[in-house]
Amino acid sequence: MLQLAGKRLGAMVVIILALTAVMFGLQKISPLDPVHAMLGQSASAQAVAAERHVLGLDQPITAQYLHYLAGLFHGDLGTSYRTRNPLSSDLGTAFPATAELTLYGLIFALILAVLLAVATTLRWPGAWLFRLILFVGASTPPFLLAIGGILVFFVNLGWLPATGRTSIPNPPTGPTGLLTIDGLLAGQFNVVTDALSHLLLPALALAIGPAVSIGRVLRSSLVSELRSDYARTARAKGQRERQVLIRHVIRNAIGPALSMTGLQAGLMFGGVLVIEQVFSWPGMGQYMTQSIPVADFPAIAAVTLVLGIGYVLINTVVDLLQAAADPRIDV
Repeated sequence: MLQLAGKRLGAMVVIILALTAVMFGLQKISPLDPVHAMLGQSASAQAVAAERHVLGLDQPITAQYLHYLAGLFHGDLGTSYRTRNPLSSDLGTAFPATAELTLYGLIFALILAVLLAVATTLRWPGAWLFRLILFVGASTPPFLLAIGGILVFFVNLGWLPATGRTSIPNPPTGPTGLLTIDGLLAGQFNVVTDALSHLLLPALALAIGPAVSIGRVLRSSLVSELRSDYARTARAKGQRERQVLIRHVIRNAIGPALSMTGLQAGLMFGGVLVIEQVFSWPGMGQYMTQSIPVADFPAIAAVTLVLGIGYVLINTVVDLLQAAADPRIDV
C-alpha cells in the first residue's frame, strides 16, 4: 500500500507540473500583452518597460517559468486584468462555493448510484420507475435539467430557492469556507438548513448524469460477482441475497465503480461551470464566465489550473481507495 501511495503521489506531482507548464505556455502564446492589459494601451514605453522588469517579463523564458512555479508554491496565481486583484484573493472567495457545490453533487451522485445499482440488482419494487427517472434525467442536458428544476420547485411549488448560495445576510465565516460545515461549527443550524435548501437543486442537477454512469458500472459488477463461486457458497449456507451482497459482494464489486467515480468527478468540474450560471452561484464558474468576455487570460488560466489540480487529486484518492478495497491491485 505504501509503495502504491508513493507511486501515485509521484505521478500526481509530475502531472501537476505538466499542467502548470501548459498553463504557462498558453499565457506566453496569448496575443494579449499583460503589461498593456494592466497599464492600458496608452501607457508610455518607459512605463511599459519598467512594468515588464517588475513582472520579470524581460528575463529568459526558463527563469520566468521558475518564477511562475515559485509564485504558485507561495499561492501567487498572478493578477486579474478585470478586477485588478490578486487571483489568490479572488479565487479564495469563489473556490469554497464551487467546492461545496461539487462536494454535495458528488455525494448525491454516489447515493443515487448505489440506490440504482442495488435496487435494480435485487429487483426492489418500483426499481424500474426509479431507473426510468434517472435515465431520463441523465439524458437531459444539465442546464435544461436545472431550468426545469427551477420551474417546478421554485416557480410552481415554491419549495426551494432558485438563485444564490444563501439568503442569510451575514452567514458565519469559518475555517472551511463551506457554509454547511461552518454553520455546524458555529452552532447556527439555520445557516445549515438554508445552505442545504440552496444546494439541493444545483447539486441534484449536477449529480444525476454521473449517478447513472456510476450506477450502471456498479450494477454490472454486482451482477457479475453475485454469479461467482463464493456468492453461491454463501447462499448455500443459508444467507439471503441481500446479506450476500452486503457482506461479500460489494467490496469486490466496488473497484470499477470507483474508477468511474474518478472520471465523473472530473467531468463534474466542467458541468459545475454551467450550473453556476443557471443558479447565479458565486463560484469559480461564474468568475470564469465574467473573465472570458474581457479576455482576462490570467483568471481563466488560474481557474483551469485549480480545477485541473482538483481533478488530479480526486483521481489519486480514488486510486488509493481502490487499493484499500482490493489489495490485489498491482502496484
